[in-house]
Amino acid sequence: MPSPERAIPPREALAEVHVRAPTRGNRRLELLLDAVNACDHVKALWHVSAVNATRRLGMSDHSWVHVQIVLNIGLRLARILFRRGVVPSVKVDYGMADHDAEVVVAAGCLLHCVGMSIHRDDHERYSLFLTADTISALLASAYEEPERTIIASETLHAIIGHRRDGRPLTVEAGIVRIADALDMARGRSRVEFEAGRHNIHSLSAYAIDEVKLSPGEDRAVRVEIAMSNSAGIYQVDELLAEKLRGSGLEEHFEVVARIEAEHEDRLIEVFRI
Repeated sequence: MPSPERAIPPREALAEVHVRAPTRGNRRLELLLDAVNACDHVKALWHVSAVNATRRLGMSDHSWVHVQIVLNIGLRLARILFRRGVVPSVKVDYGMADHDAEVVVAAGCLLHCVGMSIHRDDHERYSLFLTADTISALLASAYEEPERTIIASETLHAIIGHRRDGRPLTVEAGIVRIADALDMARGRSRVEFEAGRHNIHSLSAYAIDEVKLSPGEDRAVRVEIAMSNSAGIYQVDELLAEKLRGSGLEEHFEVVARIEAEHEDRLIEVFRI
């Protein structure tokens, strides 16, 4: 059923959309973000994706907020991994730099789910052809040819690699895949949960209080997940673990999920079908 919330006209919905991430002096990344923030076409795709996901399907958030969270997670993971000796694929295969790998990760995160504007089913494939018509223009101020085509191609690979049965062939694609799965905390399901749309997705996401990323001791990245209820295990075991497996980066991650409180929060009184 359609959401009872007020429908927001497109121009009003896009007015406040502006993604941010620390660029750490990466000028090419700055130019990409500037281009995306100036592109109403991309913003409109994010908005339609959000309408399809939340208003029409009752799913967790797929708006520009999700995109920004995934973008920041992806860059955080990339920087930790690169500092710990994981060499990005654009450096191995093309002799490019870590900063170029950050652009691939960022572009992949920014555009990974625009296909939701068409349909949830097979949205990763739809994201490909929507992005293929857009990515060159977004990269035009940051790269000339042939480097622009390299970055665009690697971005498209990262997008398709984040699907459930994706097989990332690059470090950058693996990062995008994992970053998407790590946007699992309570805020992502708040609207659906509080509106009474109770299913395993909204319940499990609502049970995740916080996700912390830090350099690990035995492995490059340590992921700590704080839960208020055991329902959060679905997010960890079914969603994150599945994306982590097959990412090509499994050996570099340690994931710890725990409930700190003595008693679990009661999320619902009765569940009916």
